Amino acid sequence: MRNGRCRQCNLPDQGGPVSLARLAEDRVDHRFKGLPPDADGLSVAELTAQRRNLFTGGFTSPVLALSAERLEHNLALMETYAARHGLAFAPHGKTTMAPQLFRRQIEHGAWGITLAVPHQVRVARAFGIERIFLANELVDPAALKWIAAQLDTDPAFRFICYVDSVRGVELMDAALRGTARPLDVVVELAAGEGARTGVRTEAECAAVADAVAATGTLRLVGVAGYEGEVPGADPERVRAWLRRLVALAADFDKAGRFTAAGPDEIVISAGGSAWFDAVADVFAEIPELSRPVLKLLRSGAYVSHDDGHYRKVTPFNRIPEEGALEPAFRLWTQVVSRPSPDQAFTNAGKRDAAYDLDLPFPQVVRRGDTERPATGIEVTALSDQHAWLRTAPGADLEVGDWLGLGLSHPCTSFDKWQLIPVAQADGTVVEYIRTFF
Repeated sequence: MRNGRCRQCNLPDQGGPVSLARLAEDRVDHRFKGLPPDADGLSVAELTAQRRNLFTGGFTSPVLALSAERLEHNLALMETYAARHGLAFAPHGKTTMAPQLFRRQIEHGAWGITLAVPHQVRVARAFGIERIFLANELVDPAALKWIAAQLDTDPAFRFICYVDSVRGVELMDAALRGTARPLDVVVELAAGEGARTGVRTEAECAAVADAVAATGTLRLVGVAGYEGEVPGADPERVRAWLRRLVALAADFDKAGRFTAAGPDEIVISAGGSAWFDAVADVFAEIPELSRPVLKLLRSGAYVSHDDGHYRKVTPFNRIPEEGALEPAFRLWTQVVSRPSPDQAFTNAGKRDAAYDLDLPFPQVVRRGDTERPATGIEVTALSDQHAWLRTAPGADLEVGDWLGLGLSHPCTSFDKWQLIPVAQADGTVVEYIRTFF
């Protein structure tokens, strides 16, 4: 805090959770790319009330926009999918780092929010999120002490995180000694040799569980992992690994590792955005255990979906009868150079668009009030602030045209924008989403 203001959101610091309404009190200025220059000094609420049009309301290019209709569709679809399959849902918040979207996800039935690092937990807690699943082992003493204080001061706060080593358990225990409330942990089972984090074998999982049991600061509540890291992932390999995860929970339960003094429920958690159908299938096979099972799905990219990677890998391609997610992002950029018949450049680049999985996809050209398909136009490279376009013979593209780009990978799209307009199909902007990366 500085001068009585919260540095994170530039709002008066009043203690306790920040109301989402207070985000609307923030002032529009140079911090926020793409917003109308003549809106400087207005509050976000005042700008929202003007219901400006994305194309005629003074927005400058490049500007990233979310579709209001598609955003709502995706939120509702995953709510009904999780309910239909008996899954609790803790979508991964690292995708958006947007408390407004966290709250909408919870309103659409989410159990809580998954996060990856302590800073993200602080953002979620600042906005009153009461259930957080940290999909990482946490060994930072300062972060552990802060979380312990959160647990001590808020009896309603539920926090769960991974453990994946005896050494990690020892470090956590050392940092947490003297705290009043034990920290809930799940043993992370690795997706295989050479995969990312997690314990490689069941014997090592048991050793980690024994280390947890030997502390007074940690409480074993379940098992978890990430099937997206299964080497050579295909339906058979992913389901085989998920069955290992379920069997590990059953073995732990049989061995009494979830003791009478332990949790009211056993947590079994998995689920990225590419294999949640496999998670639903295998979690439906979980046998009866000594306590109710919290079947916790963690897919996060569904909120905006995309036009590239996740469009190709979404499970809804395999299960079309369950519905379909819709890409909600579009990056609007302007043609600033047309040096030759087969080349053009726009003013959006790596600072504005995700490019780690795929380059952006030209979708529509807008000239005045007319919008048409971006036929014969391809993004071939990105510089920091330019998109390189290859144009086929006859492609109708001029300096000054607006080009609407689809993006691949939501996680590296949200992080480039602090305040994102949400527009209806006719271009009317009805909301602004604030991110905290």
